[in-house]
Amino acid sequence: MTKQEINELKKLFTIKNCSITRICGCYVDGEKNKKTDFRQAFLALPEEEMFKYFEIFRKCLTGTLGKNLLNLEFPLQSEASGGTQEFMLRLRDSKLKDEVLLEALYDKIIETYEYVGNYLILLVHDVYDVPGKTLDGLDMEDASDEVYEYILCCICPVDLSKPGLSYNAEENVFQNRVRDWVVGMPETGFLFPAFNDRGADIHSALYYSKDAEELKENFMEQLLGCPTPMSAGAQKETFQTLIEETLGETCELEMVKNIHEKLQEMVEEHKEEPAPLVLDKNEVKTLLAGSGVANEKLAEFDRIYEAAGEDTALYATNVFNARSFDVKTPDVVIKVSPDRTDLIGTRKIDGRECLVIELDGNIEVNGITVRSGIT
Repeated sequence: MTKQEINELKKLFTIKNCSITRICGCYVDGEKNKKTDFRQAFLALPEEEMFKYFEIFRKCLTGTLGKNLLNLEFPLQSEASGGTQEFMLRLRDSKLKDEVLLEALYDKIIETYEYVGNYLILLVHDVYDVPGKTLDGLDMEDASDEVYEYILCCICPVDLSKPGLSYNAEENVFQNRVRDWVVGMPETGFLFPAFNDRGADIHSALYYSKDAEELKENFMEQLLGCPTPMSAGAQKETFQTLIEETLGETCELEMVKNIHEKLQEMVEEHKEEPAPLVLDKNEVKTLLAGSGVANEKLAEFDRIYEAAGEDTALYATNVFNARSFDVKTPDVVIKVSPDRTDLIGTRKIDGRECLVIELDGNIEVNGITVRSGIT
């Protein structure tokens, strides 16, 4: 799914655009016991409750693709009878009215979801009449040619509200606030099927994780049957390792600056594309070649990449910092605007290798404007 497709679904979560047919939930305590469950028509809820649920649903579709939002593909075996994808398809087609399927889903989540504390499993069914679009991207509300039927699952922590004082308006006094159990924003969730090319793709799902480095691999693999993708942090480490091992003794500041600048060009050229820039083996190799890496070093690249995994794909947003170019030593950290890496370099001074920063404009030290001291 692209960011535009995700945003299109988020716009459904308003009173005006809502087409959700049913909502179900199961409250689970810290001992993995089901405390209560519910199921009802969503539009029968009071508007005040709808707004709270809309906030949760939108949050479950919020984040950065490749970090908090992950596009997953179901392996072929999961689509066979009794497979995880086949189960999700039956659940969706039941419109959440099959109590046996609902209980089976709750049991699977409780069995595989690792969480310390109470949580609420929320599940909604929706049928979205997808409007057609003109060539210039405008919606044609009366020209729908696609119906997107899906389920959205959100798993939300339920915690006691904080202790404190509250004002009792009836008695005009301040008193100890009664603590109650409050549903928080989702930690994890998934959308099935994915909304690819503005239509249902039953071979894919969208996975949400509030913590990009805690993807809950067992939950993802057991419940959805999808292999766990590499986390954002792991992608960054993999990219750094590829660069360091490929360059070897030639991994110097100027070469890393060249790679940074070339990657910045690629990101800039891709920014109008709906899908995020993903770097596969060939694109990383092209990046290195375009940055001036010697042919003999590129010859080693294939072997090094194979060790990382031939199918490894890296989101550019996970390996490239668009806000800062950082240079670190054991005692000094320098942050440079990513488009001004030309201001830093290395030079040998009095026999010592030094990091040199070109002074350009005013200098501030702890907020104090100082003179350069150069005459």
